[in-house]
Amino acid sequence: MGKLKTAYVCAECGAHSVKWAGQCPECSAWNTLSETRISSVSQVVPSGAETTTLGDLQLDPEERHATGFSEFDRVLGGGLVPGAVVLLGGDPGVGKSTLLQQVSGRIEGQVAVLYATGEESLRQVSQRARRLGLDSATLQVLADTSLENVLAEAGRTDAGVIIIDSIQTMSVAELPSAPGSVAQLRESVGRLVQFAKQKDIAVFIIGHVTKEGAIAGPRVVEHMVDTVLYFENDPASRYTMIRSVKNRFGATGEMGVFAMTATGFREVRNPSAIFLSRETLTQPGSLVSVAWEGSRALLVEIQALVADGNGGYPKRLAQGVDQNRLALLLAVLQRHGNAELGLEDVFVNVVGGLRIAETAVDLPSLLAVVSSFRDRPCREGLVSFGEVGLAGEVRPVRYGEERIMTAAQQGFSCAIVPAANVPKRAPDGIAVIGVRRLSDALDAAF
Repeated sequence: MGKLKTAYVCAECGAHSVKWAGQCPECSAWNTLSETRISSVSQVVPSGAETTTLGDLQLDPEERHATGFSEFDRVLGGGLVPGAVVLLGGDPGVGKSTLLQQVSGRIEGQVAVLYATGEESLRQVSQRARRLGLDSATLQVLADTSLENVLAEAGRTDAGVIIIDSIQTMSVAELPSAPGSVAQLRESVGRLVQFAKQKDIAVFIIGHVTKEGAIAGPRVVEHMVDTVLYFENDPASRYTMIRSVKNRFGATGEMGVFAMTATGFREVRNPSAIFLSRETLTQPGSLVSVAWEGSRALLVEIQALVADGNGGYPKRLAQGVDQNRLALLLAVLQRHGNAELGLEDVFVNVVGGLRIAETAVDLPSLLAVVSSFRDRPCREGLVSFGEVGLAGEVRPVRYGEERIMTAAQQGFSCAIVPAANVPKRAPDGIAVIGVRRLSDALDAAF
């Protein structure tokens, strides 16, 4: 081993610095430099791999393992790809270990699984399996924090899937730094990726998150893996969403919805049903929109409340949509919709704790605000989507026909959409109204 030296490594970009500083000199992030020890001699061992041609490969490019959850398969891009490395992050106690243990119990019949834990004892893993009702008597379980031993056991047991719970507890013997440090995380993930690609073994990695919600450790870790998944949940809701923020084998931004029960996670096959409340749709300030999440349309309820402002500074609060964009849309509404909201408090919320980043909810958000302001409900069975420009124009959004078809399947009878999104032939049971201006949408909604 070469001589060990002390360096300071940035947790955001992985840059090295010879001395500590409050701000990283490379990415300008604050309070991200941490002390670690590095070796002056490279520890990389040549793998001995040889070149080949694509024609010589006898692999099935469409081979995937079903995880037993169709919603989880959707997030992964259609199933678990052999050789893929999946990084799963989420808040403490959200259910990361529970979900992957359920997946290990359901996928075990297709391929051998090794569940390696560095946070729990074997007794705790067994107790959770009984609580979840898993019939996984042949599941390979290992309680160890040595990554070398985990990889050796994976090779000995011919495992096709490895679950690491969690990467912050694993360590490499060649590095003297503590488990969870920047150097240990980078080296451990690097060895797992190399092992997965050479042996064609799928690897699940559980990662802790920081107080900001990002996966703890250097950002280079997320670049090394194939797929990055995040748990999203509202503490007041029993539903949990898993979203892909990176996926080399499927659509980025795909979302799966699960419900936590006494026996573990249960997938929600029709997520639109949990985000809609039929009792409130006939009340003022409520309207249904069609959001596009990953590769499917999702019906969500937008609620708005307009109240008299107390003081000279009206409030503009939004949950589930961009608050800055809400302020912009209210200015457009006041200019092109004849709605004087300068002294009113405006609150907008997406029911169910869902966060929507696309602009397709512009039009339904404004219609819900006007509905609350006028204390008049929108027409019955109405659904809407569309982007609103600064000049008051209603612009088209992607997948307009698919959104309309989803609304028709859920029983909605009328849709106010951008004129460019009106299909040549509307689905049966729904009337499609195309609008070009915000004022036209307001006239059609009431």
